[in-house]
Amino acid sequence: MTTTLVLVGYLLGSIPFALLLGGAQVRRLGSGNLGAANVLRVRRISIALTVLTLDVAKGCAAVLVASGVNASATTTAAVGGGAILGHVYPIWLRFKGGKGVATTFGVFTLLSPLAAACATGVFGVAVCTTRYISVGSMLAVVSLPGLVFVTNGDASAIVSAVGAAGLVVFRHRSNLVRLRAGSEHRLGPRADG
Repeated sequence: MTTTLVLVGYLLGSIPFALLLGGAQVRRLGSGNLGAANVLRVRRISIALTVLTLDVAKGCAAVLVASGVNASATTTAAVGGGAILGHVYPIWLRFKGGKGVATTFGVFTLLSPLAAACATGVFGVAVCTTRYISVGSMLAVVSLPGLVFVTNGDASAIVSAVGAAGLVVFRHRSNLVRLRAGSEHRLGPRADG
């Protein structure tokens, strides 16, 4: 049953809302990433916000599916991890998806709500300070395991947070290269950095 639930989580996570709502140009323009940040660069803010909401929702949905069948805390955390993995590596798109930030937030909104809220605060402060969405995203996910430990303490949620943080930072490696080169996309009128 655990394997089936994780597969359901993966399939939920793999729904490519950025591509479905943003169109094929999201793949060709901006960073080419299937996430809300790139949709914001390529399309209207309303579409980007819708993609963001749906990417968060699919993380929540995966956890709700597991909770709905009274799965253990370990299985529930694994199902959430499956959703994050599905967003990053969707089978339908040759395993080339987004970076997993919004879906991670959706998963931990239900697994560890206070930790997710604090990580959102870290994201907000970092983005306001630097104007880099990538910096805010990475700092938020890197802070997540510690925040889960302090606010929740559940071992399976901590392990899931560590895995999510590692995956999200790995998926931001091109952003790290651009940050070092001073060419990373910035919010605001001087988006070229």
